[in-house]
Amino acid sequence: MSSLTNKRILLGVCGSISAYKSPDIVRRLQDFGAEVRVILTSGGANFITELSLQSISKNKVHSNIWDKEAELSMGHIELAKWADLILIAPASANTIAKIATGKASDLLTSVVLASKAKLILAPAMNQQMFNSSAVQENLKHLNTRQINIIQPDSGLQACGDIGVGRLPDSTDIANYVAKQFESTQLSGKNVLVTLGATVEAIDPVRFISNHSSGKMGMALVDSCVQMGARVTCVYGNIDVNLNVKAINIHAKSAIEMHASVMDVIDQQEIFIAVAAVSDYGVKNPSKQKIKKSGNNLILELTPNKDILSEVCKLDNKPLSIGFAAETQNTLENAKNKLKNKGCDAIILNDVSNTEIGFNKDENQVVFISQNLQENIAKNSKTNVAEKILKIFIKEFL
Repeated sequence: MSSLTNKRILLGVCGSISAYKSPDIVRRLQDFGAEVRVILTSGGANFITELSLQSISKNKVHSNIWDKEAELSMGHIELAKWADLILIAPASANTIAKIATGKASDLLTSVVLASKAKLILAPAMNQQMFNSSAVQENLKHLNTRQINIIQPDSGLQACGDIGVGRLPDSTDIANYVAKQFESTQLSGKNVLVTLGATVEAIDPVRFISNHSSGKMGMALVDSCVQMGARVTCVYGNIDVNLNVKAINIHAKSAIEMHASVMDVIDQQEIFIAVAAVSDYGVKNPSKQKIKKSGNNLILELTPNKDILSEVCKLDNKPLSIGFAAETQNTLENAKNKLKNKGCDAIILNDVSNTEIGFNKDENQVVFISQNLQENIAKNSKTNVAEKILKIFIKEFL
């Protein structure tokens, strides 16, 4: 099961006898594909050790807001930004009260205040404490702030009482966390995306390239990551930030991009070829700068390998999507490309339209497969990427 692939879960462990379950909660979240970091409160440290949580999570356990080393880099802010979701399990009555009243008296509550991540609390305490008017009022108040509360189980408690207050099973908690993410349609899938422009050297100073910025490709990388895929990004010349959750491989020229793709393609289940790969490279580029003269400069160009075609010829070919950047006879050319390349789908991109495509933040495309032709209206490249993937998933997965 991998419904939390690429998700970063920050687990807060508070002072409750149920803290002994926290290593198993970490393990179940990891089984679902999540990366887990832990904040252990001073109360929680009375029931479970940092070493046990560190051994399971494979990450440093955080406990002290006054840790000088951590605060040199504003540790609580770094943790707040790192987390996709904060899970507090077990959540003590004390921590619930602090969060309800907006206090930041320790590392955990400071991170909660500083984070935009979704917050889930799993209360665990004596049944009388849980049913007290103070705790119930705090929980009701937290509900009004769209904070999710996992209802505790009922049964025999460590103190001997019987009632509501037991921490639910670790797998049930992990399942609850997984359901908080809107889309996990690509969970566990290996996806390779190429993007950006390749650069073909003329000499050490000059080169041949194109106008691709990498924005459309990176939007697809981001969407794949959000949907839970394990993404490898092979990128050329780009004007966008890389997604740190992807494996990022730089390839400058078409030859380098071809080699990088073929090195990892056997591990992939989906290949999305967005990169604007140069069709031709310069034969024997000069090792020294070519000096200007009054004569014409004649360059001999040789064809580069067609990455998409070669991938589609593999015996264990992944599901493959190509992009067709066209300026005329757009639909006809895109359909010919679908047939000639042997890919499963082609995304037609009319780059003659100066309002979309290269270097723009918006795009308008046509999704084409053997059985489908669907227009995707002009929208942000982020939204276009999501729609491309949703159509692809419905059609092929």
